[in-house]
Amino acid sequence: MIDVDEQLALLRRGADEIIQEQDLRERLASGRPLRIKAGFDPTAPDLHLGHTVLINKLRQFQELGHHVMFLIGDFTGLIGDPTGKSATRPPLSPEDIKRNAETYKEQVFKILDPEKTEVMFNSTWMNELGAAGMIKLASQYTVARMLERDDFDKRYRANQPIAVHEFLYPLVQGYDSVAMKADVELGGTDQKFNLLMGRTLQKAYGQPAQICLTMPILEGLDGVQKMSKSLKNYVGVSDAPGEMYRKLLSIPDDMTWRYYELLSGLSNQDLAERKAQAQRLGSPQEAKKAFALEMVTRFHGEDAALAAPSSAGNLTALGEIPDNVPEVEVVLDDGDEVHVVPLLRLAGLAQNGKAAKDVFARGAVYVDGRQLEEERSFTRGETVVIQAGKKKIARVTIR
Repeated sequence: MIDVDEQLALLRRGADEIIQEQDLRERLASGRPLRIKAGFDPTAPDLHLGHTVLINKLRQFQELGHHVMFLIGDFTGLIGDPTGKSATRPPLSPEDIKRNAETYKEQVFKILDPEKTEVMFNSTWMNELGAAGMIKLASQYTVARMLERDDFDKRYRANQPIAVHEFLYPLVQGYDSVAMKADVELGGTDQKFNLLMGRTLQKAYGQPAQICLTMPILEGLDGVQKMSKSLKNYVGVSDAPGEMYRKLLSIPDDMTWRYYELLSGLSNQDLAERKAQAQRLGSPQEAKKAFALEMVTRFHGEDAALAAPSSAGNLTALGEIPDNVPEVEVVLDDGDEVHVVPLLRLAGLAQNGKAAKDVFARGAVYVDGRQLEEERSFTRGETVVIQAGKKKIARVTIR
Protein backbone atom coordinates (compact mmCIF):
# COMPACT_ATOMS: atom_id res chain seq x y z
CA MET A 1 0.00 0.00 0.00
CA ILE A 2 1.17 3.57 -0.71
CA ASP A 3 3.06 5.45 2.00
CA VAL A 4 0.76 7.11 4.58
CA ASP A 5 2.02 10.63 3.87
CA GLU A 6 1.39 10.17 0.13
CA GLN A 7 -2.11 8.89 0.83
CA LEU A 8 -2.88 11.83 3.09
CA ALA A 9 -1.54 14.32 0.53
CA LEU A 10 -3.90 12.94 -2.12
CA LEU A 11 -6.89 12.66 0.23
CA ARG A 12 -6.42 16.23 1.47
CA ARG A 13 -6.53 17.55 -2.10
CA GLY A 14 -9.65 19.62 -2.53
CA ALA A 15 -11.05 18.54 0.85
CA ASP A 16 -12.62 21.19 3.06
CA GLU A 17 -12.13 19.46 6.43
CA ILE A 18 -11.00 16.14 7.91
CA ILE A 19 -12.31 15.28 11.39
CA GLN A 20 -9.96 14.09 12.87
CA GLU A 21 -6.92 13.95 10.57
CA GLN A 22 -4.74 12.32 13.21
CA ASP A 23 -7.27 9.49 13.50
CA LEU A 24 -7.15 9.07 9.73
CA ARG A 25 -3.36 8.95 9.80
CA GLU A 26 -3.40 6.24 12.47
CA ARG A 27 -5.94 4.10 10.60
CA LEU A 28 -4.03 4.46 7.35
CA ALA A 29 -0.87 3.44 9.20
CA SER A 30 -2.58 0.23 10.38
CA GLY A 31 -2.19 -1.13 6.85
CA ARG A 32 -5.71 -2.57 6.67
CA PRO A 33 -8.12 -1.44 3.94
CA LEU A 34 -10.45 1.15 5.46
CA ARG A 35 -14.24 1.03 5.02
CA ILE A 36 -15.17 4.19 3.14
CA LYS A 37 -18.80 5.30 3.08
CA ALA A 38 -20.67 7.88 1.02
CA GLY A 39 -24.44 8.03 0.86
CA PHE A 40 -26.66 9.38 -1.90
CA ASP A 41 -30.42 9.78 -1.82
CA PRO A 42 -31.73 9.04 -5.33
CA THR A 43 -33.57 12.35 -5.55
CA ALA A 44 -32.92 12.93 -9.27
CA PRO A 45 -32.09 10.58 -12.13
CA ASP A 46 -29.30 12.63 -13.73
CA LEU A 47 -25.99 13.62 -12.19
CA HIS A 48 -23.82 16.61 -13.02
CA LEU A 49 -20.13 17.16 -12.27
CA GLY A 50 -20.97 18.84 -8.98
CA HIS A 51 -22.47 15.55 -7.77
CA THR A 52 -19.33 13.68 -8.78
CA VAL A 53 -16.96 15.60 -6.47
CA LEU A 54 -17.65 13.06 -3.71
CA ILE A 55 -17.55 10.15 -6.12
CA ASN A 56 -14.16 11.27 -7.38
CA LYS A 57 -12.83 11.30 -3.81
CA LEU A 58 -14.25 7.78 -3.39
CA ARG A 59 -12.30 6.78 -6.48
CA GLN A 60 -9.10 8.09 -4.89
CA PHE A 61 -9.72 5.98 -1.79
CA GLN A 62 -10.43 3.04 -4.07
CA GLU A 63 -7.19 3.47 -6.01
CA LEU A 64 -5.32 3.59 -2.69
CA GLY A 65 -6.63 0.11 -1.91
CA HIS A 66 -9.51 0.90 0.45
CA HIS A 67 -13.00 -0.62 0.48
CA VAL A 68 -15.59 1.75 -0.98
CA MET A 69 -19.23 1.42 0.07
CA PHE A 70 -21.64 3.36 -2.16
CA LEU A 71 -24.82 3.75 -0.15
CA ILE A 72 -28.09 4.46 -1.91
CA GLY A 73 -30.51 5.95 0.60
CA ASP A 74 -33.69 4.27 -0.47
CA PHE A 75 -34.99 4.47 3.13
CA THR A 76 -33.81 8.03 3.82
CA GLY A 77 -35.25 9.04 0.47
CA LEU A 78 -38.67 8.20 1.93
CA ILE A 79 -38.02 10.78 4.67
CA GLY A 80 -36.53 13.56 2.56
CA ASP A 81 -33.25 15.26 3.43
CA PRO A 82 -34.00 18.57 5.25
CA THR A 83 -30.44 19.86 4.72
CA GLY A 84 -30.53 23.47 3.58
CA LYS A 85 -34.31 23.43 3.18
CA SER A 86 -36.56 26.20 4.44
CA ALA A 87 -39.62 23.96 4.33
CA THR A 88 -40.46 20.31 4.82
CA ARG A 89 -39.21 18.40 1.79
CA PRO A 90 -41.67 16.01 0.17
CA PRO A 91 -40.52 12.38 0.25
CA LEU A 92 -39.96 10.36 -2.89
CA SER A 93 -42.22 7.53 -3.89
CA PRO A 94 -40.76 3.99 -3.81
CA GLU A 95 -41.12 3.85 -7.60
CA ASP A 96 -39.11 7.07 -8.08
CA ILE A 97 -36.42 5.81 -5.70
CA LYS A 98 -36.05 2.50 -7.52
CA ARG A 99 -35.89 4.13 -10.97
CA ASN A 100 -33.43 6.81 -9.90
CA ALA A 101 -31.23 4.32 -8.04
CA GLU A 102 -30.69 2.27 -11.19
CA THR A 103 -29.73 5.41 -13.12
CA TYR A 104 -27.32 6.39 -10.33
CA LYS A 105 -25.51 3.08 -10.48
CA GLU A 106 -25.12 3.30 -14.24
CA GLN A 107 -23.59 6.76 -14.00
CA VAL A 108 -21.29 6.33 -10.96
CA PHE A 109 -19.62 3.27 -12.43
CA LYS A 110 -18.16 5.54 -15.07
CA ILE A 111 -15.99 6.79 -12.19
CA LEU A 112 -15.81 3.94 -9.70
CA ASP A 113 -14.56 0.41 -10.41
CA PRO A 114 -17.72 -1.72 -10.11
CA GLU A 115 -15.70 -4.79 -9.08
CA LYS A 116 -14.24 -2.85 -6.14
CA THR A 117 -17.43 -1.10 -5.09
CA GLU A 118 -19.98 -2.44 -2.65
CA VAL A 119 -23.41 -0.97 -3.41
CA MET A 120 -25.64 -0.93 -0.35
CA PHE A 121 -29.20 0.20 0.42
CA ASN A 122 -30.08 1.49 3.88
CA SER A 123 -33.54 -0.10 3.77
CA THR A 124 -31.66 -3.39 4.34
CA TRP A 125 -31.09 -2.61 8.02
CA MET A 126 -33.67 0.11 8.62
CA ASN A 127 -36.59 -2.16 7.70
CA GLU A 128 -35.26 -4.68 10.22
CA LEU A 129 -34.78 -2.08 12.97
CA GLY A 130 -38.51 -1.80 13.59
CA ALA A 131 -40.44 0.64 15.77
CA ALA A 132 -38.70 -0.36 19.02
CA GLY A 133 -35.29 0.02 17.39
CA MET A 134 -36.24 3.43 16.00
CA ILE A 135 -37.35 4.61 19.45
CA LYS A 136 -34.02 3.43 20.90
CA LEU A 137 -32.19 5.26 18.11
CA ALA A 138 -34.18 8.46 18.74
CA SER A 139 -33.25 8.30 22.44
CA GLN A 140 -29.57 8.84 21.56
CA TYR A 141 -30.01 12.54 20.74
CA THR A 142 -31.88 15.47 22.25
CA VAL A 143 -34.20 17.95 20.58
CA ALA A 144 -32.03 20.81 21.90
CA ARG A 145 -28.96 19.37 20.14
CA MET A 146 -30.98 18.78 16.98
CA LEU A 147 -32.06 22.44 16.96
CA GLU A 148 -28.41 23.49 16.99
CA ARG A 149 -28.35 22.46 13.34
CA ASP A 150 -28.31 25.62 11.26
CA ASP A 151 -31.28 24.96 8.97
CA PHE A 152 -33.48 23.69 11.82
CA ASP A 153 -32.48 26.69 13.95
CA LYS A 154 -33.37 29.17 11.19
CA ARG A 155 -36.75 27.55 10.58
CA TYR A 156 -37.52 27.39 14.30
CA ARG A 157 -36.66 31.08 14.81
CA ALA A 158 -38.72 32.03 11.76
CA ASN A 159 -41.72 30.06 13.08
CA GLN A 160 -41.59 27.81 10.04
CA PRO A 161 -42.86 24.24 10.50
CA ILE A 162 -40.43 21.40 11.26
CA ALA A 163 -42.02 17.98 11.00
CA VAL A 164 -40.94 15.42 13.61
CA HIS A 165 -39.92 12.93 10.94
CA GLU A 166 -37.27 15.40 9.69
CA PHE A 167 -35.36 14.87 12.94
CA LEU A 168 -35.10 11.21 11.97
CA TYR A 169 -33.07 11.93 8.84
CA PRO A 170 -29.71 12.73 10.50
CA LEU A 171 -30.32 9.92 13.01
CA VAL A 172 -30.85 7.39 10.24
CA GLN A 173 -27.83 8.67 8.29
CA GLY A 174 -25.76 8.33 11.44
CA TYR A 175 -27.09 4.84 12.09
CA ASP A 176 -26.08 3.87 8.57
CA SER A 177 -22.47 4.34 9.70
CA VAL A 178 -23.11 1.98 12.62
CA ALA A 179 -24.64 -0.67 10.35
CA MET A 180 -21.84 -0.32 7.77
CA LYS A 181 -19.03 -0.11 10.37
CA ALA A 182 -17.63 2.87 8.48
CA ASP A 183 -14.07 4.05 9.11
CA VAL A 184 -14.54 7.17 6.99
CA GLU A 185 -17.65 8.95 5.74
CA LEU A 186 -17.57 11.48 2.92
CA GLY A 187 -20.05 14.30 2.47
CA GLY A 188 -20.44 17.86 1.26
CA THR A 189 -19.80 20.74 3.63
CA ASP A 190 -23.57 21.04 4.05
CA GLN A 191 -23.63 17.49 5.45
CA LYS A 192 -21.23 18.09 8.37
CA PHE A 193 -23.96 17.83 11.02
CA ASN A 194 -25.12 14.48 9.65
CA LEU A 195 -21.57 13.12 9.40
CA LEU A 196 -20.84 14.09 12.99
CA MET A 197 -24.04 12.31 13.97
CA GLY A 198 -22.42 9.13 12.66
CA ARG A 199 -19.49 9.66 15.06
CA THR A 200 -21.89 10.18 17.97
CA LEU A 201 -23.95 7.08 17.27
CA GLN A 202 -20.95 4.85 16.60
CA LYS A 203 -19.62 5.75 20.06
CA ALA A 204 -23.07 5.05 21.57
CA TYR A 205 -23.12 1.62 19.91
CA GLY A 206 -19.58 0.76 21.04
CA GLN A 207 -17.77 1.36 17.73
CA PRO A 208 -14.73 3.56 16.98
CA ALA A 209 -15.93 6.95 15.71
CA GLN A 210 -15.64 7.40 11.96
CA ILE A 211 -13.48 10.05 10.35
CA CYS A 212 -15.52 12.73 8.58
CA LEU A 213 -14.15 14.13 5.32
CA THR A 214 -16.11 17.01 3.87
CA MET A 215 -15.83 18.22 0.29
CA PRO A 216 -16.72 21.70 -0.97
CA ILE A 217 -19.70 22.46 -3.16
CA LEU A 218 -18.50 22.90 -6.75
CA GLU A 219 -19.26 26.21 -8.43
CA GLY A 220 -20.88 26.03 -11.84
CA LEU A 221 -19.69 27.36 -15.18
CA ASP A 222 -20.42 30.91 -14.06
CA GLY A 223 -17.72 30.50 -11.42
CA VAL A 224 -19.97 32.01 -8.75
CA GLN A 225 -23.05 30.01 -7.83
CA LYS A 226 -23.05 26.30 -7.04
CA MET A 227 -23.45 23.98 -10.00
CA SER A 228 -27.15 23.43 -10.51
CA LYS A 229 -29.47 22.41 -13.29
CA SER A 230 -31.97 25.06 -12.22
CA LEU A 231 -29.28 27.72 -12.65
CA LYS A 232 -28.27 26.35 -16.07
CA ASN A 233 -24.59 26.44 -15.09
CA TYR A 234 -23.96 22.71 -15.01
CA VAL A 235 -22.10 20.05 -16.96
CA GLY A 236 -24.19 16.89 -17.01
CA VAL A 237 -22.59 13.46 -16.76
CA SER A 238 -24.85 12.41 -19.64
CA ASP A 239 -24.17 15.51 -21.78
CA ALA A 240 -23.13 14.68 -25.33
CA PRO A 241 -19.31 14.54 -25.76
CA GLY A 242 -19.12 17.70 -27.86
CA GLU A 243 -21.42 19.61 -25.52
CA MET A 244 -19.43 18.49 -22.46
CA TYR A 245 -16.16 19.51 -24.12
CA ARG A 246 -17.52 22.92 -25.15
CA LYS A 247 -18.98 23.65 -21.73
CA LEU A 248 -15.75 22.79 -19.94
CA LEU A 249 -13.75 25.11 -22.18
CA SER A 250 -15.96 27.93 -20.90
CA ILE A 251 -14.83 27.50 -17.28
CA PRO A 252 -13.55 30.88 -16.00
CA ASP A 253 -9.75 30.85 -16.02
CA ASP A 254 -9.56 31.34 -12.27
CA MET A 255 -11.71 28.22 -11.71
CA THR A 256 -9.58 25.88 -13.84
CA TRP A 257 -7.46 24.50 -11.00
CA ARG A 258 -10.40 24.11 -8.66
CA TYR A 259 -12.04 21.82 -11.22
CA TYR A 260 -8.74 19.94 -11.57
CA GLU A 261 -8.32 19.51 -7.81
CA LEU A 262 -11.85 18.25 -7.28
CA LEU A 263 -12.41 16.16 -10.40
CA SER A 264 -9.19 15.22 -12.19
CA GLY A 265 -7.51 11.85 -11.85
CA LEU A 266 -4.05 13.39 -12.20
CA SER A 267 -1.56 12.74 -9.42
CA ASN A 268 -0.47 15.70 -7.29
CA GLN A 269 2.86 15.71 -9.08
CA ASP A 270 1.32 15.70 -12.57
CA LEU A 271 -1.11 18.43 -11.52
CA ALA A 272 1.76 20.60 -10.27
CA GLU A 273 3.55 20.12 -13.61
CA ARG A 274 0.42 21.11 -15.55
CA LYS A 275 0.05 24.27 -13.46
CA ALA A 276 3.69 25.14 -14.09
CA GLN A 277 3.21 24.62 -17.83
CA ALA A 278 0.16 26.92 -17.85
CA GLN A 279 2.16 29.55 -16.02
CA ARG A 280 4.91 29.36 -18.63
CA LEU A 281 2.34 29.72 -21.43
CA GLY A 282 0.67 32.60 -19.63
CA SER A 283 -2.78 30.99 -20.00
CA PRO A 284 -4.64 27.91 -18.70
CA GLN A 285 -6.39 27.37 -22.04
CA GLU A 286 -4.37 24.26 -22.98
CA ALA A 287 -4.89 22.91 -19.47
CA LYS A 288 -8.65 23.43 -19.88
CA LYS A 289 -8.61 21.50 -23.13
CA ALA A 290 -6.73 18.64 -21.45
CA PHE A 291 -9.21 18.63 -18.56
CA ALA A 292 -12.19 18.66 -20.92
CA LEU A 293 -10.76 15.68 -22.83
CA GLU A 294 -10.16 13.82 -19.54
CA MET A 295 -13.80 14.28 -18.50
CA VAL A 296 -15.16 13.28 -21.93
CA THR A 297 -12.94 10.19 -21.86
CA ARG A 298 -14.16 9.28 -18.39
CA PHE A 299 -17.85 9.48 -19.24
CA HIS A 300 -17.89 8.59 -22.94
CA GLY A 301 -14.63 6.80 -23.80
CA GLU A 302 -11.51 7.59 -25.78
CA ASP A 303 -13.11 7.54 -29.25
CA ALA A 304 -15.71 10.10 -28.17
CA ALA A 305 -12.97 12.27 -26.66
CA LEU A 306 -11.03 12.26 -29.93
CA ALA A 307 -14.11 13.43 -31.82
CA ALA A 308 -15.31 15.90 -29.16
CA PRO A 309 -13.37 19.01 -30.31
CA SER A 310 -14.74 18.76 -33.85
CA SER A 311 -18.28 18.03 -32.66
CA ALA A 312 -18.28 20.76 -30.01
CA GLY A 313 -19.07 23.48 -32.47
CA ASN A 314 -16.44 25.76 -30.97
CA LEU A 315 -16.78 29.29 -32.27
CA THR A 316 -13.97 30.36 -34.55
CA ALA A 317 -15.24 33.88 -35.16
CA LEU A 318 -17.55 36.34 -33.47
CA GLY A 319 -20.97 36.11 -35.00
CA GLU A 320 -20.59 32.47 -36.08
CA ILE A 321 -23.39 30.31 -34.67
CA PRO A 322 -22.68 26.56 -34.26
CA ASP A 323 -25.30 23.86 -34.64
CA ASN A 324 -25.45 22.73 -31.01
CA VAL A 325 -26.10 25.97 -29.14
CA PRO A 326 -27.08 25.32 -25.50
CA GLU A 327 -30.51 26.54 -24.47
CA VAL A 328 -30.99 28.72 -21.41
CA GLU A 329 -34.14 30.12 -19.83
CA VAL A 330 -34.03 33.39 -17.90
CA VAL A 331 -37.03 33.99 -15.63
CA LEU A 332 -37.76 37.62 -14.82
CA ASP A 333 -38.81 38.26 -11.22
CA ASP A 334 -40.60 41.47 -12.09
CA GLY A 335 -41.19 43.58 -15.15
CA ASP A 336 -41.37 42.49 -18.78
CA GLU A 337 -37.94 43.66 -19.92
CA VAL A 338 -34.32 43.04 -19.03
CA HIS A 339 -31.28 45.07 -20.11
CA VAL A 340 -28.50 43.33 -22.02
CA VAL A 341 -25.93 43.62 -19.19
CA PRO A 342 -27.97 41.84 -16.48
CA LEU A 343 -29.22 39.40 -19.12
CA LEU A 344 -25.65 38.31 -19.88
CA ARG A 345 -25.13 37.60 -16.18
CA LEU A 346 -28.49 35.85 -15.66
CA ALA A 347 -27.90 33.63 -18.71
CA GLY A 348 -24.47 32.58 -17.43
CA LEU A 349 -22.70 34.29 -20.33
CA ALA A 350 -20.76 36.58 -17.98
CA GLN A 351 -19.40 35.81 -14.53
CA ASN A 352 -20.78 38.97 -12.96
CA GLY A 353 -22.06 42.44 -13.79
CA LYS A 354 -18.59 43.88 -14.29
CA ALA A 355 -17.64 41.12 -16.74
CA ALA A 356 -20.91 41.68 -18.62
CA LYS A 357 -20.18 45.41 -18.95
CA ASP A 358 -16.64 44.68 -20.12
CA VAL A 359 -17.61 42.23 -22.85
CA PHE A 360 -20.29 44.62 -24.12
CA ALA A 361 -17.92 47.61 -24.01
CA ARG A 362 -15.37 45.87 -26.22
CA GLY A 363 -18.02 45.08 -28.85
CA ALA A 364 -17.97 41.33 -28.30
CA VAL A 365 -21.71 40.80 -27.78
CA TYR A 366 -23.59 39.40 -30.76
CA VAL A 367 -27.34 38.76 -30.99
CA ASP A 368 -28.52 36.28 -33.62
CA GLY A 369 -25.13 36.58 -35.32
CA ARG A 370 -25.06 40.38 -35.48
CA GLN A 371 -22.92 42.66 -33.35
CA LEU A 372 -24.87 44.54 -30.71
CA GLU A 373 -23.58 48.08 -31.19
CA GLU A 374 -26.05 49.91 -28.96
CA GLU A 375 -27.52 49.05 -25.57
CA ARG A 376 -30.93 47.45 -25.73
CA SER A 377 -33.43 45.57 -23.64
CA PHE A 378 -35.04 42.19 -24.27
CA THR A 379 -38.68 41.41 -23.59
CA ARG A 380 -40.45 38.53 -21.90
CA GLY A 381 -41.24 35.79 -24.44
CA GLU A 382 -38.31 36.68 -26.69
CA THR A 383 -35.81 33.98 -27.76
CA VAL A 384 -32.42 35.04 -29.14
CA VAL A 385 -28.98 33.55 -29.67
CA ILE A 386 -26.55 35.64 -27.65
CA GLN A 387 -22.77 35.37 -27.93
CA ALA A 388 -20.47 37.01 -25.36
CA GLY A 389 -16.91 36.75 -26.64
CA LYS A 390 -15.66 33.76 -28.61
CA LYS A 391 -16.28 31.16 -25.94
CA LYS A 392 -19.76 31.77 -24.58
CA ILE A 393 -23.00 31.44 -26.48
CA ALA A 394 -26.55 30.38 -25.68
CA ARG A 395 -30.04 30.40 -27.13
CA VAL A 396 -31.75 32.47 -24.46
CA THR A 397 -35.50 32.42 -23.83
CA ILE A 398 -36.87 35.10 -21.52
CA ARG A 399 -39.82 34.05 -19.39
